Amino acid sequence: MKFIAEIDVMPLRELLDPQGKAVLHGFKNLHLEQIKDARIGKHITLSLEADSIESATENVELACKKLLANPVIEYYEYQIHPAD
Repeated sequence: MKFIAEIDVMPLRELLDPQGKAVLHGFKNLHLEQIKDARIGKHITLSLEADSIESATENVELACKKLLANPVIEYYEYQIHPAD
């Protein structure tokens, strides 16, 4: 079966996000003061083949832990769905 994994990797909420702060400053320069916070992360889309959703989940979890996210400074969330 083919699956699509949509993964979001973001800086830990407790840590300063310099990119987010720079973007927030840019919003203020554009007179968008109603925007109060910005955090910048990564969105990753994977296409994979697996025998089951459980197997796909194991593969995505391993990819996130070993390559896509640095657990010291980032967290990740993902959704997996069958490919159309």
